[in-house]
Amino acid sequence: MFLDHQDVRRAFEEDEFFPLFQPLVELSSRYVAGFEALARWNHERLGAISPDAFIPIVQKCGYINALTRKLLEKTFAAAPLLTEGLRLSINLSPLQLMDETLPGQIASVAERGGFPLDRLTVEITEGALLNYLSCAQAVAGELKNLHCRLSLDNFGAGYSSLLHLHALPFNEVKIDRSMIHGMTHNRARRTIVAAIVGLGRDLGLETVAEGVETEEEAGILNEMQCGLAQGWLFGKPAEAAEIPRMVTAKLYNHADALFEHEDQDVMAAAL
Repeated sequence: MFLDHQDVRRAFEEDEFFPLFQPLVELSSRYVAGFEALARWNHERLGAISPDAFIPIVQKCGYINALTRKLLEKTFAAAPLLTEGLRLSINLSPLQLMDETLPGQIASVAERGGFPLDRLTVEITEGALLNYLSCAQAVAGELKNLHCRLSLDNFGAGYSSLLHLHALPFNEVKIDRSMIHGMTHNRARRTIVAAIVGLGRDLGLETVAEGVETEEEAGILNEMQCGLAQGWLFGKPAEAAEIPRMVTAKLYNHADALFEHEDQDVMAAAL
């Protein structure tokens, strides 16, 4: 797939970039705790293009901040669909950690959209900290001053350092999907995931498991006392209009589980 500057510029003119929303679920209760906004591009000729393919070219063309503003505007426009307390998570490009004006831009868009920043989580990939740590610390400090939450994304993939967990004022750590997928049949990975969850708990950090696809994975993570999870088991990324349905579906399923449990208790008592 070949994309160039003309493709990117035309995409902005035609408003082809948009967010999809994937639920973040409390593992112990299966309640929806919030949503992660994921960047998408629906190219007029090529169709759906994954972020892995288009983010590098958007950065190279110098449009990454414009893309973030566009996605934030559309993400915060979904705020009325979120019941009180539900969070939103967004991702930052490593290059954006060098832009000290970014926190102000986020605050401005959030104010226009009427979304309180204490319900916003900004995810920073661990790889970004390898080359931009000093800049990241400055930007992260400003985001914390705005009451944003900070998340260390993709932890466990590639280079991982405990130094990064306290180099910035993180609130949570996200366990990479590669570790989650391997833990059901790989004892070493399962041990590592348990260690990450335990470390997060000891440091006062919330732990989030990415890419959960099976009940077996969810059960193991719940036993480890991992707090949150996202993945196809709980819902695929969907358009903003689907947010109320996804929240209601999870609450409905949770209620069904409670009733089923109560029925079992009644039957057991009768026996």
